[in-house]
Amino acid sequence: MAITRPLLACGVAAGVLVPVLIWADGATRPGYSLWHHGASQLGTGERAWLLVLTFVVGGLLLMAFAAGLRQALRHGPGSTWGPLLVAAAGAALAVAGVVPTDPALGYPPELPAVVTVGGRVHGLVGLVLFAGLSAAAFVLPRARTRNPRVDTGRGWTTYSRVSGTLIIIFAVAAGIAYRLDVQDVWRPAPAGLLEHAALLAGFCWIIALAVRLLREPTS
Repeated sequence: MAITRPLLACGVAAGVLVPVLIWADGATRPGYSLWHHGASQLGTGERAWLLVLTFVVGGLLLMAFAAGLRQALRHGPGSTWGPLLVAAAGAALAVAGVVPTDPALGYPPELPAVVTVGGRVHGLVGLVLFAGLSAAAFVLPRARTRNPRVDTGRGWTTYSRVSGTLIIIFAVAAGIAYRLDVQDVWRPAPAGLLEHAALLAGFCWIIALAVRLLREPTS
């Protein structure tokens, strides 16, 4: 427990740090719109280093949290796959920081929209991030700790499943909105708002999971 609890606390840190820094950065960037532009596009303009740092640190925190989950969750089918899915999401977030996306949708204003190999890699790891968080939200409620007071309840299972569903729905909708915007069908489409909503649903669930496990001893 001396090691497990700090690792679980990393889930709270990641859940707070990533959304807050993204929104604070986006709200103060000239030409950036939280409605229009995805979080990853903050890595293409001025202060790009802040988005890189946010993603890399957030990804490392998620991987540390996954290690804490593996120690805290001892029984049930989710005790193995759940931590692995969270670790995969954390690794994807870190890689997304190291490999930036391409300029798009008019941001940064001074750069033309392009499609590069790096941008495609970034998009792929973005899919891994959202898919990993969504799948983990379905899998982890089936895991058990050594303390029955923090075992799965109907309310927690429902919240997790709703969160997992919202993550993937918002992420897919963001991709559709992006395509409609690029094709001049709907401009400005709320691709950014939908992606931010997917991130919020995912990280709020991570915080809730971490707090749930931290409130009671797991051994």
